[in-house]
Amino acid sequence: MLGSTVTVAAKRAAFRADLASGRLLRLPGAFSPLVARIVQETGFDGVYISGAALSADQALPDIGLTTLSEVAARGGAIAQATDLPALVDADTGFGEPLNVARTTRVLEQAGLAGLHLEDQVNPKRCGHLDHKAVVSTADMVGRLRAAVDARTDPSFVICARTDARTVEGLGAAIDRAKAYVDAGADMIFAEAIADESELAAFRAAVDVPLLANMTEFGKSPLLDVATLERLGVNVVIYPVTTLRIAMGAVEAGLRTIAAEGTQSSIVPAMQTRARLYELLDYADYTQFDSSVFNFTAGGADR
Repeated sequence: MLGSTVTVAAKRAAFRADLASGRLLRLPGAFSPLVARIVQETGFDGVYISGAALSADQALPDIGLTTLSEVAARGGAIAQATDLPALVDADTGFGEPLNVARTTRVLEQAGLAGLHLEDQVNPKRCGHLDHKAVVSTADMVGRLRAAVDARTDPSFVICARTDARTVEGLGAAIDRAKAYVDAGADMIFAEAIADESELAAFRAAVDVPLLANMTEFGKSPLLDVATLERLGVNVVIYPVTTLRIAMGAVEAGLRTIAAEGTQSSIVPAMQTRARLYELLDYADYTQFDSSVFNFTAGGADR
């Protein structure tokens, strides 16, 4: 009831411990607090909050139009809805190094377990689109150092994402990853890799946890858990998957209603009222109401 019963400090400590364990952590994307609740109930290791999904949920493209305030508000609400640690997409940090420092502090205070910053120019583009541009390695190192210096909780994870693979080539992207680790990054996110061998090359090059992005319709193959484990990947995210599942169902359902004049034929595919109430802990709220507000007014005035 009322969201997570696990403290933010405990979530961050658990995330750090899981990253150090060497096992693969699976973080599906959650574009709403209710989706995060389902992520937890289905047995995943954490929640990922995608900038692309949050943009799309506002009917905006993923080109840097969302603000820090919007990401912090939605990210914080999602993190509070689950006992799992939540990793949030902070894009380019919403500005220059001083802005990155504030971004880090705001997202830390919002209850996230960590963030990732990318080395694209601002405004950025979706990582799996063509014609991206990246800042210099020195500029990205400045962003990372600002983030590391700004955090107040050393357990808050700062992940560095490089988009240089499709811009400068694999070797340059790996060199960047090494520089980002030297700057204090706790984890490396290799975006838009082409195949298994490239993930293996990143794994061999850095000694911090490695994150792989298994997004649909992108430049990277959809590798299964067994393959990612064999390659030594520590975290896999499915950033927009739940949004795509949901929107596919919404579109199909609305077309059915438009064509048939009723939703009767698709009711069996819907989440039931009982299941929704279960996810919302409805019974616990009712019990709380009855246990607290069960008095009878009366007696003499005092």
